[in-house]
Amino acid sequence: MDDQRIFGAVTLVSGPEALLAERAVERLVRQALDERPAASVTKVTGGELDAGRLAEVTGGSLFAEDSVVVITEVSDLAQPLFDAVLALVATPMEELALILVHPGGVKGKGLLDKLKKARVTIIDCPAVKAWEMPQFAAGEARRQGGRIDPPTAARLVEALGADVRAVAGAIRQLLMDSDDQVITEGSVRRYFAGRADVTSFTVADHVMAGRRNEALGALRWALDTGVAPVLVTSALAGALRGQGRYTDFAGSRMRDGDLARELGVPPFKVKEIVQRARSWTPRGLATALQAVAEADAAVKGQAADPAFALERMVITVTGLRGRRPDSGMGR
Repeated sequence: MDDQRIFGAVTLVSGPEALLAERAVERLVRQALDERPAASVTKVTGGELDAGRLAEVTGGSLFAEDSVVVITEVSDLAQPLFDAVLALVATPMEELALILVHPGGVKGKGLLDKLKKARVTIIDCPAVKAWEMPQFAAGEARRQGGRIDPPTAARLVEALGADVRAVAGAIRQLLMDSDDQVITEGSVRRYFAGRADVTSFTVADHVMAGRRNEALGALRWALDTGVAPVLVTSALAGALRGQGRYTDFAGSRMRDGDLARELGVPPFKVKEIVQRARSWTPRGLATALQAVAEADAAVKGQAADPAFALERMVITVTGLRGRRPDSGMGR
């Protein structure tokens, strides 16, 4: 990206991962200013632009001949402005570095498709999937000049969930307080006590394994330490869906990494899913997902006591787990 043309060109930053998009924009602006330090920088959102304002921001400044213009939320641009934006692509101005940011999705997709077919440089910022999060954490540590091993990265992700911004912030915090720029599992436990020890994912693990009492205890502790109820339903729904998807690959000889991608889970979860396969029937999984959906609706406002709704969900789902009739009792 460092060698790409900035001035006299249009760059499209596209994708739903906001943190990656923000970083891409920062790099582009920095590169533009390195090339032309006197350039002005203007940042606007698509929703605040009309024809006059668009012409104003892209027409240069009275005080700076060169200008860098960042238009975020291009999806919110009014349709009458599409042709004006495409004209800037077709006839770029040498003194203008235009950066367009589209969050992905269907809104504004007509303009997005036309931009991709035009002469623009595209920087993709796809969502980081759950199974990719430990790898993202390791890469983030390297980016910040530090190191974290895969098990510790997985532990950190388990504590924080699949939240790219939260994981990046945690990596930064942990490295700032590390003498040797190495993040250890001990430091993760220290900083995220109450989250790393009992999280929504821990509750889900107990439920999926049929450990009702442990799941109820973990649930109460998680809620007491500030874990949002909706995270519990989300974690359990994800675990059930991953278990259900595994039925399509049962018996295959896929490697754990490939299977993790297909299931949408971190690689370290694959062995657990395989081990639990005998204890979950398709009907049990479907019924369990329905129970989780009802609990999710409850914690989002349809019930006066979210904790009670979650406890009832745990009891219901753990009761649905059971060996297949032909699996061999006692094995």
